[in-house]
Amino acid sequence: MGMRGALLCGLAAAAAVLAAAVPRRLRAVEVTGDSMLPGLRPGDWLLVRAGARPVPGDVVVARHPERPELLIVKRAVRADGGGWWLESDNQAAAGRRDSWDFGAVPDRLVVGRVVARYWPLSRAGTVTRGAIGLQAAVTPARPAQRSQQ
Repeated sequence: MGMRGALLCGLAAAAAVLAAAVPRRLRAVEVTGDSMLPGLRPGDWLLVRAGARPVPGDVVVARHPERPELLIVKRAVRADGGGWWLESDNQAAAGRRDSWDFGAVPDRLVVGRVVARYWPLSRAGTVTRGAIGLQAAVTPARPAQRSQQ
């Protein structure tokens, strides 16, 4: 393993340790499904700031309102009377489920705001707030649980 490989492995290990060391603040979540393409892809691992209040445009992790054991990654579009209207960036994704299907998600089911993608390292970076109707934006960085969409 070369110097770059060792650095990349170290960065991944540091992100995992950070998520484990601050369990009440940060959570690690794996993206599955295509509903947040092109910004977030299946196999991406995200750091989620638990308890962070979203604002419109944030990418968030929430519990599915019909299946609370299931986590979903969506864009917060607007606050809607005690809940959040959450949408997929890729509305054409097969199996996509969001507020168009189940309505606003109650505040208590919003786990937190996505702050970074840490894996794969080649695509690591911060997840930035996007304009409503635009895809998730990830700012590249220098060198848990699974979600369903």
